[in-house]
Amino acid sequence: MIIPPVVLTIAGTDPSGGAGIQADLKAFTALHCYGTSVTTALVAQNTMGVQEVHAPPPPFVEKQLRSVLDDCGVDAIKTGMLFNGAITAVVVSTLRSYYPADLPCLVVDPVCVSTSGHTLLDPEALSILRDQLLPLATVVTPNISEAELLLSGNIKITSIVDMLSAAKAMSAFGSKAVLIKGGHLTASALDINSISKPDIDVEWAEGCPGSPHNILILESNRQQYGHKSDAFQAETHSLVVDVLYQASSPGVYCLFVRPRVESKNTHGTGCTLSAALTCELSRGKTVLEATRAATRYTHYGIVTAFPLGNGNGPLNHMHNILERVLPLPNPSSPYPFISAMVNGSYDTWLRYVRHPFVRSLGVGTLPKENFVHFIKQDYHYLNYYGRAQGLIATKSTSIHTMRSSAETMLAVARETDSHVALCKSFDVSAEELVGTNESPATTAYGAYLIDIGLRGDELLLQIAVAACLFGYGEVGLWLQKEAKREGSGIILEGNPYRQWIDEYSGQGYQNAVRVGIDAIEARISEWSPSPRQFEEMRLVWERCTRLEIAFWDMALELH
Repeated sequence: MIIPPVVLTIAGTDPSGGAGIQADLKAFTALHCYGTSVTTALVAQNTMGVQEVHAPPPPFVEKQLRSVLDDCGVDAIKTGMLFNGAITAVVVSTLRSYYPADLPCLVVDPVCVSTSGHTLLDPEALSILRDQLLPLATVVTPNISEAELLLSGNIKITSIVDMLSAAKAMSAFGSKAVLIKGGHLTASALDINSISKPDIDVEWAEGCPGSPHNILILESNRQQYGHKSDAFQAETHSLVVDVLYQASSPGVYCLFVRPRVESKNTHGTGCTLSAALTCELSRGKTVLEATRAATRYTHYGIVTAFPLGNGNGPLNHMHNILERVLPLPNPSSPYPFISAMVNGSYDTWLRYVRHPFVRSLGVGTLPKENFVHFIKQDYHYLNYYGRAQGLIATKSTSIHTMRSSAETMLAVARETDSHVALCKSFDVSAEELVGTNESPATTAYGAYLIDIGLRGDELLLQIAVAACLFGYGEVGLWLQKEAKREGSGIILEGNPYRQWIDEYSGQGYQNAVRVGIDAIEARISEWSPSPRQFEEMRLVWERCTRLEIAFWDMALELH
């Protein structure tokens, strides 16, 4: 029998279910932990705000706490709203007496003021929390207002740089780590890049405009088709930044960056994040690993939230109850499958789309004989590719998929015509092109595509051919982008391979990429693969990416 971690929340209530103990218990369950609770305050609140608070006698709070600890035992603890000094003091003294040593991981969410402006922690409690509870904490998770309050107003937080200073200053209170939540601060990729230093690690969530890890074909697709608003102007788009500082690594910071979601459903965000962090720590994860998982869980809670109430609605704590390997497409991640394929073997993808062959093309220094050899082999590969697209159409019962394959085959036909024209410009006749023997790299790649097709799995074949389709589209966009960047060395004017670059960055090819992306994402969102099926798809994608690398190696290694 698998026994889940037992976690404890010590906090106030929320009868509307979006924050407090109710939100914590939902998050605990969604993250496969067994939740226990101690009530520190009975709060009359809803999405509109806090109406009234009733505090139970401190001895009763202690009684609840000992009831849980004596009987259940816990693997991790979080505190939320502690309300007054007497309750805060009894929580501290009980934890200290029960755990004179080896206190379980403790997450302190210093709930001081509600979103609607209602005071939830009196001044006496604030000093006890700061001086007595924080030294016991594994992580303290203030928002910007709470951090300023705990620091007695000595630091006014208006920028990411201020957040870094505040996190370091707060670590002096004794917690092992400080996580300052930046949801109330407006930041952009420019702000983040301006403070880039070796001692600042930046973890960009998927879909962040301005991220150096963005996949250009997905960004282009997002901007050109259906997402034309200012929300996706990469340099200035508003981002959310959380700052983690660990006392064990003085002077080193980690920034967790994610797209800002324009949503009213933010009630209980801090409770949910600290609850998720508690769950992850209960499994033995490091603070860094736990924060990474907790911020992702909370972000998707906002992204997938549903309307409820007349004010700031709750998050969707249940978004991961349905076991999906991938989230459904959403505003901050409209292409989750392709993103997962690329990110699942990101180093391999970069070796492919930033290959020395690609760079030498962009610089214009690739020897003519290497390019001609490549074009000849690519012409033969396209014959395999076109046949693979035909197999997809043959095996499919979906008109949408058939149309997608047909449009891609037409794009392939245009691409082969382009190869004939290119070869002619390099004094290679159509007869010589067609009569060229296949290289081992070409045969290996083409045979793999046909093998995947003959296995009978249409979707696996779609994924296999996508690595080529999307990769060349990415290369075309990257070369165009780099040509505009001063000092990159990539040129378009006077480049002997300008026609090839224009072909793959042009609207015709990029339209084919868009059709392919939409077709695969639609299929995956309808089906939801199991973990085993997803891993099989990932391995096919990675294999084809490696075959692409070998194909370009072949072109460079011509003697």
